[in-house]
Amino acid sequence: MSRERAKRYITTSIIYFRSERLYRLALCLVVIAPFIACFILFPQSFLLSWNLGHAGFIFAAVLILTEIGGTDFATSRARVIIIIILSILATIYFLALPHGLNQLILSVGSNYEVAIADSWVLMSQYFIVTIYSVASIFLLLGRNWYKIAPAGVVYLAATTVILSLDSFFPYDTLGPLQMIVPIYLQVDQSILTFIGNHFAYLGSDTPATANGNLLILRGLHGDFYLQVFWPSAGVQSIIIYSLVMLSILLRLRIPSSHKIIYFLVGGLGTGLVNMLRIAALSMVAITVTSNVKEWEAFHSFAGDIMFLPWIGIYLAAVALLESRTGIKRQP
Repeated sequence: MSRERAKRYITTSIIYFRSERLYRLALCLVVIAPFIACFILFPQSFLLSWNLGHAGFIFAAVLILTEIGGTDFATSRARVIIIIILSILATIYFLALPHGLNQLILSVGSNYEVAIADSWVLMSQYFIVTIYSVASIFLLLGRNWYKIAPAGVVYLAATTVILSLDSFFPYDTLGPLQMIVPIYLQVDQSILTFIGNHFAYLGSDTPATANGNLLILRGLHGDFYLQVFWPSAGVQSIIIYSLVMLSILLRLRIPSSHKIIYFLVGGLGTGLVNMLRIAALSMVAITVTSNVKEWEAFHSFAGDIMFLPWIGIYLAAVALLESRTGIKRQP
């Protein structure tokens, strides 16, 4: 009889555990449902980044799903209902964009004398999903949500701020952010010259010439001229991904000195990845195509292709290193 009771108890526990997991997974999917809806409605826009598309939504959704999916949470039925309502409202927002809402956002932007309309429109979308994400994660995890799942919200909020800056202070009007651009271009010139002199002929003895924020590329398909401003130079990516990295590192239970070192090394690595991105974009213009539209197609998503794996690999390396260090610390 005791065996039968034990079997029943184990079976009931397994069913409960599975149902709880499914319930939590369903709630997680409800939270990221607006991101999924955006992908279904505008799939082509996910091939674009910065102020032209929604590629960053993938990264935000993955961060949110990873953080809340790995958390044991319990919330009331009333809160679940509110989360579902908010998710539906956010989805309706994306449904309404091509049916007049985009024009309304543009008209509001023109009233405020917005300089770059694309950045303004996308900033509005990031602002909406940031507010939605904060509200839904708060309802799901409670008042300490920012200690449990901050990275996705940090990414969305930082992108919103950067896009708003680009909306009102375009091109080189933000001097402090623009100051780093000539340095990047000089480094790019040196990298391409080194490649041309030691590895492969790139079509010219001087494949790249940097002068201020102007980059002239002379390659196998003719000359290619680029006037580079801070968003195109990836400055915004360094800021955003550094903040995301910081939000994740602050949650780790490791010594503060380790957090500082990891953040500094991660920031330096992010800057180096950005240099490689610029060099890769230059190589495409020199060796593959000098057609502006074809080059822009690669430029639009090159940053996410390089930054996202870097952040994931670096944080995984930090976790592995700390796990081994923790084992060594044990007596």
